[in-house]
Amino acid sequence: MTNLMSDARTGSAAKSGSGWLVFAAVMMIFGGVMAILAGIAAIANDDVFVSTRNYVFEFDLTGWGWVHLILGIVIVLAGLALFQGATWARVIGVLLAGLGMIANFLWLPYAPVWSIVLIAIDAFVIWALCAAPAPSRG
Repeated sequence: MTNLMSDARTGSAAKSGSGWLVFAAVMMIFGGVMAILAGIAAIANDDVFVSTRNYVFEFDLTGWGWVHLILGIVIVLAGLALFQGATWARVIGVLLAGLGMIANFLWLPYAPVWSIVLIAIDAFVIWALCAAPAPSRG
């Protein structure tokens, strides 16, 4: 985190791409926390969500709650790892954001608007992680 702050003070943040990485990390943490909250709501009380009948991807709501809870925790941890600027965190971040998009697509019948919002956030995360230039060694 110190490197990110010193880069911002010296004006080299745009060169190192740390602005995109910070954006992706914050969005991952936000999306992960929202997935955790949705997972807890689904596990605690199935009556919170309304599901449509005869949906092709119909699964047990409590099971989906556990999927969202675990995926949300892993996404938050990967978002925190992005603050270190590690390349492995960028790769894992793209993979987890893709998994988050799939999970939220399958979550559409339970929370349609919120699922679309989280799919868009995951798409921005993937874009930011792929658009940020490689860190310079110097």
